[in-house]
Amino acid sequence: MKRLLDCTASDFEQMTGQDLKKAIIASEGRTILSEVIGAFSPLYSAVTNAELAAAFGADLILLNFFDVMNPSIESLPEAVPSEVVRQLKKLVGRPIGLNLEPVDLQADKLEALQQLPEGRVATNASLKRAKELGFDFVCLTGNPKTGVTNAEITKAIEKARAAFGPDGLIIAGKMHGAGVAGETGSSMMTEETLHRFVEAGADIILIPSPGTVPGFTVEKTAKLIDLVHQKGALAILTTGTSQEGADEQTIKQIALNSKMAGADLYHIGDAGAAGIASPENIMAYSIVVRGKRHTYVRMAASVRR
Repeated sequence: MKRLLDCTASDFEQMTGQDLKKAIIASEGRTILSEVIGAFSPLYSAVTNAELAAAFGADLILLNFFDVMNPSIESLPEAVPSEVVRQLKKLVGRPIGLNLEPVDLQADKLEALQQLPEGRVATNASLKRAKELGFDFVCLTGNPKTGVTNAEITKAIEKARAAFGPDGLIIAGKMHGAGVAGETGSSMMTEETLHRFVEAGADIILIPSPGTVPGFTVEKTAKLIDLVHQKGALAILTTGTSQEGADEQTIKQIALNSKMAGADLYHIGDAGAAGIASPENIMAYSIVVRGKRHTYVRMAASVRR
């Protein structure tokens, strides 16, 4: 199996989710995932945010605010709804996943919560639809003010495994509190929660990067990642608290701390500007964790390779 950072668009077309997982493992902590919003007008209207993120070094693209019941992406050339994701994959030449949100209607609220459309909630129907649309992986997490809880994420992992099958790739975890009491700061990810996620069938456990959520130090995060690895899963460390729009020096510090903690792959969120991290920050993050050689090759490689 090739390292993910060496894989071409042609390679990605042949991969199952579990193949993708093996390629991430082979990359030894040098995989960048960029989260973008396709439902907003992109940073530059001539291209989608997904294309822009890929051009600045992202290996994987994660769509946020994507409604699987009403598929659309701003600035994508016209396509029938059922082919939107496949057309984007052809343009980007990268694996593409999406966020679905396991909303807990009984959650103890810290603030007024938003009501999400059916196509953004992690239900059996939405997960099945995501598979039909051609997504390569699914991330079960929560946006701010959505009422997503770890208990509901656990249930959604089981639903996702049933929908995507044994070859599917499932990421699970919270990068911030999502408006829920009792799951903020260092209590957001515990050893017990981590164990439940892996036992339910998650392949990759999502944990906040050191310095992005109060209480997540390099030492604490490293201990959690060691447990993830002991259980046979991978760890993705996230920058999803709008710090993706911070200055490059902050991004570099988060990136280096995340690598020291033992991350298998790195997430950079969508809150920099117009539904994407500052493109320079995507590139800066990539250069820190894998140097200019791999970053520039990823940026320059044609999707026709």
